Amino acid sequence: MVNATKGLFVSCDIPMAQFIINLNASLPASQKFIIHVLDNTHLFVQPHVADMIRNAIAEFREQNSYEKPTG
Repeated sequence: MVNATKGLFVSCDIPMAQFIINLNASLPASQKFIIHVLDNTHLFVQPHVADMIRNAIAEFREQNSYEKPTG
């Protein structure tokens, strides 16, 4: 018998994959969302976390953006 799991396929570069894996690791066991790490650049995650991942990435990028000093 075949078992199928509904999920979201994430393709990204290695640093972003590590960011998502660390985000998942920082959550309690009941909220972990990675179903399977396919390789260094591909993840299979629960479908309901797409917006949460996008928001976390946007916040991370905002914190790490360079702003030219004024003055």
